[in-house]
Amino acid sequence: MDSLITANIRQRPVRTIVCVAGISLGVCLVMLFTGLATGLSNDLQRRNSNLHAEILFTRPGAMQLMVSTPTLSTEYVARLKAIDGVEEAIPVAAYIFTDPNRAFGLERVDGVDWEPISKLNGLKLISGRPPVASDEVVIDEVKARNNHSGVGSVLKLFGKREYRVTGVYSPESGARVKMSLAAMQDALETDKCTYILVKVREPLKEGELAKRIDTLLPGNKVQFTRDVFKSVETSIPALGIFLRTLVGLAAIISMLVVLLAMYTTITERTKEIGILKALGASRLYIVGVIEKEALVISIIGLVIGFAITFLAGVIIQRFFGLVFEYTWKWALTAALIGMFGGAVGALYPALRASNLDPVNALAYD
Repeated sequence: MDSLITANIRQRPVRTIVCVAGISLGVCLVMLFTGLATGLSNDLQRRNSNLHAEILFTRPGAMQLMVSTPTLSTEYVARLKAIDGVEEAIPVAAYIFTDPNRAFGLERVDGVDWEPISKLNGLKLISGRPPVASDEVVIDEVKARNNHSGVGSVLKLFGKREYRVTGVYSPESGARVKMSLAAMQDALETDKCTYILVKVREPLKEGELAKRIDTLLPGNKVQFTRDVFKSVETSIPALGIFLRTLVGLAAIISMLVVLLAMYTTITERTKEIGILKALGASRLYIVGVIEKEALVISIIGLVIGFAITFLAGVIIQRFFGLVFEYTWKWALTAALIGMFGGAVGALYPALRASNLDPVNALAYD
């Protein structure tokens, strides 16, 4: 049987290539989209895990996933520091921009004074110095490595404005690009900030302090940083639905491609099937041959699909600066989709072949 299966695959290369392409496409769809979503989510969580402030104070609607608007008066800093239980309050102005070194994708830059934020989050300059002038920024070591930049490099922000990198810091924390708050306010022509990071004197009492702040400074939004900087899938509920829809679409594509290709090949091999049945081959044997052939093709498609996805992931990270991460969960899902699509797609053609009348099949021209 094995020789019959491999012979059928070799003798019909176009049909085999079409089936393999269908399976590979399904695998690539699942792995690429889930890999990008997982990479983005994990990257955000890693960076924001180094934010050591427990409370984020802002205006309603100012902080969203892809939008940050400076609408909060910096006068709240002094008022927050005056509240019992607040150890530190640091104003931050956030700006979303398109990195010119990327073909697509958004990035955020924070306007925040270096000394208080570095002390709060334990940031250390591994080279250079903090930003002082209005055209100076510091970047984290990950951005420096990905963009092949460092002290003395130039970044274009706010359209065509050029900013010189004066330092590289570690570990990654929040936005990968930071400038002074005054420089950010000057660039955005505002005297406000986007949010204020609040460090609690007694972390176990952060709930009590949050209620106290909300009572004393009503009309604003008081959140715990652990709730604000969640995973991407949690922040965008529709993303989970999209990924599940994508998985279903990939399974349907794989199944239909294999079904159409195998149905066509059954018609081409009608006389061969008639010979097998005339020699005593059972219906189960005929179904087994066709299903095994489809599974072999599916395995080839899986291997090629994973190889293409791995190569695409390397290209995406190197040339587009996006984080791409594989997970065993989605890899297994993609493999099951490919095998399921191939097996189900070949099932109807296999049953049709097993029901052919040997006399009519042998007379088929």
